[in-house]
Amino acid sequence: MSLNINVTSEISKLNSVLLKRPGREVENLTPNTMHDLLFDDIPYLPIIQQEHDAFANVLKDNGAQVYYLEKLAAEAIEHSHSKEKIVQQFINESDIHEIDIANELSNYLFSMYTQSMVDKIMAGIRNDEVDIHSTSLAWSADHQKKSLFLMQPMPNLYYTRDPANILGSGISINNMTYTARKRESLFMEIIVKYHPDFKDSGLNIWRDRMVSTSIEGGDVLVLNEEVLAIGISQRTSGRAIEELAKTLFSSNSTFKKILAIEIPHVRAMMHLDTVFTMIDTDKFTIHPGIQSLDGKMSVYVLQPGKHKGEIEVKHQTDLSKALMEALKISELALIPCGGGDAIAAPREQWNDGSNTLAIEPGVVVTYNRNYVSNDLMREYGVKVLEVPSSELSRGRGGPRCMSMPLSRG
Repeated sequence: MSLNINVTSEISKLNSVLLKRPGREVENLTPNTMHDLLFDDIPYLPIIQQEHDAFANVLKDNGAQVYYLEKLAAEAIEHSHSKEKIVQQFINESDIHEIDIANELSNYLFSMYTQSMVDKIMAGIRNDEVDIHSTSLAWSADHQKKSLFLMQPMPNLYYTRDPANILGSGISINNMTYTARKRESLFMEIIVKYHPDFKDSGLNIWRDRMVSTSIEGGDVLVLNEEVLAIGISQRTSGRAIEELAKTLFSSNSTFKKILAIEIPHVRAMMHLDTVFTMIDTDKFTIHPGIQSLDGKMSVYVLQPGKHKGEIEVKHQTDLSKALMEALKISELALIPCGGGDAIAAPREQWNDGSNTLAIEPGVVVTYNRNYVSNDLMREYGVKVLEVPSSELSRGRGGPRCMSMPLSRG
């Protein structure tokens, strides 16, 4: 049975969502590798799994159907009749090109049941797990000195928001910015192509992972059925936004306007949703650090031009005004992370205080550690559902980062 996949809102009722339960991949982080793998610390697996389960249960208790990336990927591979081709693609994208090594690795993976194989690809494969008989001098002299792994772990996979995102009745399967995350979107490509619940769903492919420019899902907010907000950030380029705009504006999509919002290109603010999220029809969270002292910032409004294939771009510096015009509302509230306090704001933003997940208008899931931001949202009439976060937050992502909505409304 095909899924009804459609997202035209950040805040309407969350019907179904894609998660990834943290697995052994987070235990394959070390102090020497964690920065290359985009982590600042090493989570404790039993507790991060407990916290993630608590997060999933909040979504389920509020009516959302939860799907897991690792399970869908295994089911898709089983249905593909292309298991060998898929395994070879993961090997190639792991920068393994010596034929004898690739063959040994392929044999090792094929010795497992499909679910175990998927879990192992996600977790990473150490050099000492596979008996490699290679005559390659480059392999013997270089690789084993540089890395403990034949295939690197993918510890960021529990941030399912970024590798792909549903835009209306279509999907963008993203070319990730950093090498550490490039392979993540291959799982979503496989699911969309082969999983019976996805391949016959009529899903439009707005963008695939083979493009040269990068967009990541944490930068993309679906404000309503006609308006997107996309961050120009450390992970998403202005050129990629223009390419997506041309595709959406010239297709059967409902989107007619994109607000491209420029934010600092730093790790603490890697995606738009780490500093700005929509939580109600007229309420947004915002980290004050993305605005100048007078509240100004660069917002580029993209709309279809007069001629087919053209895009009209207008620059604004008032975010509130740009949002009100785009959403056709007369007023809105920008709720500052940490109450705008000089200490609380950057501390809570670092721990994802701005990264809220709306599960219906005015109801959000947040990390419990961000109590200043949470209490302030409650003062604005927002219902806040808190989840434990001591370990989940170590990867610099919050509830929105950890979820990819499949259906809302």
